[in-house]
Amino acid sequence: MLSKEDEAFIDYWEKNRLRRKKLFRQFLLGVPLGLLIAVPTVISLTSGWYKRAYAEANSPDFDPRVLFFALLLIVVFTSIFWQRHKWDQSEQHYRELLARRDRDRRAQSAAPAEPPPPPTDSPAQ
Repeated sequence: MLSKEDEAFIDYWEKNRLRRKKLFRQFLLGVPLGLLIAVPTVISLTSGWYKRAYAEANSPDFDPRVLFFALLLIVVFTSIFWQRHKWDQSEQHYRELLARRDRDRRAQSAAPAEPPPPPTDSPAQ
C-alpha cells in the first residue's frame, strides 16, 4: 500500500514530468548551482589571495574572454547536468511507485476471499 506522500508524488509527477524535462527549464532551474561554482572562481581570481593566479590574470597573455567563456560553459553544463540527473531520479522513483501500486492492486484482486476458520470446541489446555 502506498503512503499519502507517494500518491502525492505520483500525481505531481504525472502533471509535471514533461514540463520538467525541457532543456530550457532545466537550464533555468540549475543556474544557481552552476553559479555556485563560477562565482567563487571569479572571487578567488580577483581577490589576489592566490598570488600565482592573480599574476597570471594580470599578465599580457591573459584573455578575459576565454575565462568568461569557460565560466559560461561550466555554468551551463553544471546546471543542465544536475537538473537532468534530478529528473532521472524522479522518473525512476515514479516508475518504481507505479510498479508497486500495480503489484498491490493485482495482489488484492487475485487474493481469494478466505472463509473464517471453523470454531473449535476443544477445551483449552
